[in-house]
Amino acid sequence: EYSLMTGFIGTAWISKALSDLGYDETAYRLLQNENYPSWIYPINQGATSIWERLNSYTVENGFGGNNSMNSFNHYSFGAIGQWLMAYAAGIQRDEPGFKKFILQPKPDPSGQMTWAEGSYESIYGRIYSKWSKTDGGVEYDFIVPANTSATLILENKNGAQILEGKLAADKAKGVSFLDSKDGKFKYHLSSGKYHFTVKNQ
Repeated sequence: EYSLMTGFIGTAWISKALSDLGYDETAYRLLQNENYPSWIYPINQGATSIWERLNSYTVENGFGGNNSMNSFNHYSFGAIGQWLMAYAAGIQRDEPGFKKFILQPKPDPSGQMTWAEGSYESIYGRIYSKWSKTDGGVEYDFIVPANTSATLILENKNGAQILEGKLAADKAKGVSFLDSKDGKFKYHLSSGKYHFTVKNQ
């Protein structure tokens, strides 16, 4: 259950497809599975990069006869790394060069991960995104570099209060409310640093 049973091409896209269709919990469970075949299994075997074969080396079988063709730094698509940046951290390009970009972090619905953060060094400066679950809800921190803007999308299916700092999000400096649909609230962010909170009901 929650194992990687895809080929080379499918493996690079399966997590994106799951999140795009609303199955974030399945994507996170796929990420965090430790049994073979999975992303974490090679890490538990000592991997520090993505291997060509998920069983390129095992404690029980060593290289298992895979030496004739066995790369230890292989996946050209970045595999799960791109999903971690674009969905877990939620940093996605909107316009070329990240002049405009999207912030759409997706906290782990399974509850196994309680925080995630990521950054991208764009030509305009550092783009930063972090989320963490607290007793009061989910807190988010963002950096939008100078001369850029971002579209922020936060999930809030229970209609809870959304704050930026201590103000209602749509009243905060640099923040403009755009729309809401299907529990997703969309804002325009000017350059600056932001701290959002989606409170528990």
